[in-house]
Amino acid sequence: MGTILDIEGKTKNTIKARLDLERMGIRRGLWMNRDSDKARRNLAFFSMKPNDKKDFQKFVSSVKFPDGYASNIVRCINVDGGKFAGLKSHDCHVFMQRLLPVGIRHLLPEDVVKPIMLLSRFFSQLTAKTLRKIDIHQLCHDIVQVLCKFEMIFPPAFFTSMIHVIVRLLEEALLAGPVNCHWMYPIERLLGELKKIVRNRAKPEGSIIEAWVQYEFVTFCGMYLKDVEMTFNLPQRNNDGGVRNEKLSVFAQSARPFGDPARG
Repeated sequence: MGTILDIEGKTKNTIKARLDLERMGIRRGLWMNRDSDKARRNLAFFSMKPNDKKDFQKFVSSVKFPDGYASNIVRCINVDGGKFAGLKSHDCHVFMQRLLPVGIRHLLPEDVVKPIMLLSRFFSQLTAKTLRKIDIHQLCHDIVQVLCKFEMIFPPAFFTSMIHVIVRLLEEALLAGPVNCHWMYPIERLLGELKKIVRNRAKPEGSIIEAWVQYEFVTFCGMYLKDVEMTFNLPQRNNDGGVRNEKLSVFAQSARPFGDPARG
């Protein structure tokens, strides 16, 4: 994301990376542009233009997710400064799998968009609730081709050890099963909530226990209270004014139906 948006300090398309390309004699289109005694780094074909960056950030800031699906990503976007800050690791997964393929498809060349969309599809399939071994073997073949396409687009500085880890994630899935059954996001979220309730830093364990007992007590009492706003009856953050369907348990969630409800 930092390379595509050309964020200073986050991009892998630096001056040193351009000079490395010159020393290796490859990617002539990404070499430094030298005018008289000065060298200038032109905008790469895989990076967005300033106006496109603003359009992309406005698109991201307009997206709303259901409660519990992701954090409020709008607070992490600085449209004027063109930067992202405060994104959690789970938010980065949501960003890469859902937002990035949709937001860049009309802002970057097709040769750049397709490999990124394939990478997003790879992570969506890898983190699915149902994961078959035959699918994993196919993903092992597909991810190699995707990374080869990335090597044809981005400079060598882009390929850190984290890019190599992508290939090893499939081996971990074969050994440990579906990824969402053993990732750390729920535990990290719980630990974050426990750290917030610490009031006595000299004895954090006792402070957490006392606060957690009070939370369970209030939650238990809230189950028997009526006409009081509690955790169980709070309205959703992104409420579209929908209604709950009591006839079918499959559609028990509140939602706003499309079309004419009288026609079914």
